[in-house]
Amino acid sequence: MGEKVAVGAFDLADRRLYRRKLQQCLVGLERLLDEKRFERSRNLMGLEIELNLTDSDGLPRMVNEEVLRRIASRDFQTELAQFNIEVNIAPHLLSGRVLDRLAGELRAGLGYAGRMAAEVGARIVMVGILPTLEAQDLVSANLSADDRFVLLNEQILAMRGEDITLDIRGVEHLVYTSASIAPEAACTSTQMHLQVTPGRFAAVWNAAQAVAGPQVAAGANSPFLFGRELWRETRPMLFQQATDTRPQELRAQGVRPLTWFGERWIESVTDLFAENVRYFPALLPICDDEDPLRVLDDGRVPRLRELTLHNGTVYRWNRPVYEVVDGVPHLRVENRVMPAGPTVADLLANTAFYYGLVAALAEAPRPVWRRMPFGAAAANFDAACRYGIGARLHWPLGPGGALVELPAADLIRDELLPLAAAGLDSWGIDPVDRDHCLGIIGQRCEHRTNGAEWQSAVFHRMLERGLDRRPALAAMTQRYREHMEGGEPVHSWPVG
Repeated sequence: MGEKVAVGAFDLADRRLYRRKLQQCLVGLERLLDEKRFERSRNLMGLEIELNLTDSDGLPRMVNEEVLRRIASRDFQTELAQFNIEVNIAPHLLSGRVLDRLAGELRAGLGYAGRMAAEVGARIVMVGILPTLEAQDLVSANLSADDRFVLLNEQILAMRGEDITLDIRGVEHLVYTSASIAPEAACTSTQMHLQVTPGRFAAVWNAAQAVAGPQVAAGANSPFLFGRELWRETRPMLFQQATDTRPQELRAQGVRPLTWFGERWIESVTDLFAENVRYFPALLPICDDEDPLRVLDDGRVPRLRELTLHNGTVYRWNRPVYEVVDGVPHLRVENRVMPAGPTVADLLANTAFYYGLVAALAEAPRPVWRRMPFGAAAANFDAACRYGIGARLHWPLGPGGALVELPAADLIRDELLPLAAAGLDSWGIDPVDRDHCLGIIGQRCEHRTNGAEWQSAVFHRMLERGLDRRPALAAMTQRYREHMEGGEPVHSWPVG
């Protein structure tokens, strides 16, 4: 969720000053770009994974402070609700056996965290939305004790001027009203970072937007919320509605939501930061003492804290990130479309698929974003969230690049996996790891399954055996956790 902030009241002067500082930050960013001050890309990638804490019955357990105290590692951090924690993986160079090393680090880190959680009767579950969550679990009293979360809750509700409304129609229909942003805590994701040079940023971001639909189709893992079966990847729509600052009148006017896919391909990283400033009022107008232009005049590098804070409260599915490390600025694309889990093997397969595809498409002589309307990429993302591996997606194919509608599994297997393999080769990824990870994606396509399909199939099988809905969800969640801990990829999990 980003850096911590101090609680305080905001007045009109704060917002005026913050808007002025944001404009100064934009000018500072443009100067840094013009002066070529950014670090040259070292092909660095990083992962953040949000996790759920449950009891032995698969029900949410509100003990993240106790678990984090026992883990006692800066790699593990608090998240929005007391049943959430997050693990951050240190940046790695995209080359060689990095996927195998990441798998080993994740298994070791999650294993250790699981043992610490067990000391307070908790289990760790990697899943996009914990299937056993109920409305009474997602209330403000269960938010983590963090000033940033308190402020976000207050400011989103103040801007909206009314309660949060969830209205999601999928396999079933859910309507729910919340007096806080707590439902957002149901969304647990995998965030993939890629450090890029300013010159490559637009191509990488455009590529990431283009593949968001296929990513979600292959890896959907969030079919249930509050006991209802909704979309195969319900998490993005839930996140959008739970953070929506717009009352219905502003939605009717076409005002952009805070959680946003975007509306166009870009030419420069400044397009995204400028849009964020132009379209979205500040949620947290907290000003820093730094004068970014004076810092630049002195030959130093500004932190641009107002811009980075504001950027962190505009929830793009592919988000630009500016950061200064050891006195040198760099840029990253943060991919936020994927759910957590189901297993480390599945997570690394999703990771390989993403980084491979982005590399191949960003370097293609005929970029896909020159052959596909942006609206088609947005529609693909929506269809993949609704229908997962069963979605039908549009993609430009053939010598003329005509936009063709295909089953997602066929598109991924026949067109995108070869591209991802070529992209991983360009990173210098070991062929053994490449084939292992992409082979998992291929098997999902062959079996037309992923985490969401498995959850749904097992749930319905348990209903057929006579279990009521909530016991069926709890039993399915227990089986899910057992298979997750076993480590075999989800396409191999038995349904019966």
